[in-house]
Amino acid sequence: MQKASFTKTSWRCLKILLKVREVKEIYEMKGAGRSIRGIAEDLGIARNTVRRYLKSPESMSPRPRARRGSNLDQYGDYIDQRLSQGLENCVVLHRELKAMGYDGGYTTLKRYVSPRRRRRQPEATMRFETAPGEQAQVDWGSLAYLDQGGRKHRIWVFVMTMGWSRACYVELVRRADTAAFIQCHVNAFDYLGGVPRRCLYDNAKVVTLGRDEEKQPIWNLRMLDFALRVGFEVRLCQPYRAQTKGKVESGVKYVRRNMWPSMRFTDDADLNRQGLEWCDSVANRRIHGTTRRVPWEMLAEERPHLGKLPARGALAPYLREDRKVARDGFVSWEGSRYGVHWKWVGRTVQVGQRQGTVEVWAGDERIAVHPRSQKLGQRFVLPGQWSGLPAGDNRPRREAMAVQIPVGEVERRSLDVYELAAVGGAR
Repeated sequence: MQKASFTKTSWRCLKILLKVREVKEIYEMKGAGRSIRGIAEDLGIARNTVRRYLKSPESMSPRPRARRGSNLDQYGDYIDQRLSQGLENCVVLHRELKAMGYDGGYTTLKRYVSPRRRRRQPEATMRFETAPGEQAQVDWGSLAYLDQGGRKHRIWVFVMTMGWSRACYVELVRRADTAAFIQCHVNAFDYLGGVPRRCLYDNAKVVTLGRDEEKQPIWNLRMLDFALRVGFEVRLCQPYRAQTKGKVESGVKYVRRNMWPSMRFTDDADLNRQGLEWCDSVANRRIHGTTRRVPWEMLAEERPHLGKLPARGALAPYLREDRKVARDGFVSWEGSRYGVHWKWVGRTVQVGQRQGTVEVWAGDERIAVHPRSQKLGQRFVLPGQWSGLPAGDNRPRREAMAVQIPVGEVERRSLDVYELAAVGGAR
């Protein structure tokens, strides 16, 4: 029994050796017409070994190892669920699993997720590096979310990324018009600390209306006028080649894959507050994959190369829209109504939006700030909106009065005159 056991062990070792060093030689020698005896003698192995291998080579292959368990197995259902929902970014997934108690590393998670990912076709592009303050790249797209009732909605996202430092700014807005786009630029320049020499776009309609017969851009004149006023040059990517923005992490794609999947928000103001927190703590605090530096630290070096943003008062014509205050003290904007103090009734004011809020201005004075409406028909009352309002309708009543004159000047009239006046008054 001991001899048989030794023979089995030796056979297993021999199979491994043959697999590694001598399998090819056995087949080559047999193909050349050598006998089993000759092969065994030349290789120094038993004839039965050569015979068994030639008779059934697949039996000599080592058995695959049993898969070892992973500490991610307990999160397998959650990982599969998130992958089915379109989340394939392991940085975000690792962040979520850590919140659930996972204490493993990012690399382990990446290996676990890799065979479960959908395969993508590789894309090639050329990256162009720019000097500090020379360029910012702007992305403009939409993101989907579900409301409390499970209904799907879309919201517009604005992303500006500095070409040299890779520092970025993110804002989410309800309207995809020129006014909102311009407002996002002003907020981004404020956040980043200045104006770059040029901004690069991927042919968004709020920048260009198309191209003429000579393939030249037909500019959105309001956007072009704003760029000239602020002091930056407008540049476009090649048509249908947004990759010519030159950065691997396209702004909207980065937001969609890293920030958006974990976003839980109550309203637009909360959404943009979380967006800025993500910029501060994640996007601009990481070590960037290309520069190998932290964007915030590089932005501090880039800011002296940026232009100065004009005062907001000088930019008001680009940021706000005129509205007349109704008699009830509200202005209508985007299908909802926003209150101001009653003293502005009947006067023309200016309305604009900023990071989830609606601002009402009278010249250089901001007279009201409200949360932005989440649906049509909402009504927002300003605290103290009617304080100090006199009782009634605030208009003095006009009473008809007679005039007393000296006795000698009273004209004697026939009673017929008063009868005619009474008849006329009745009419």
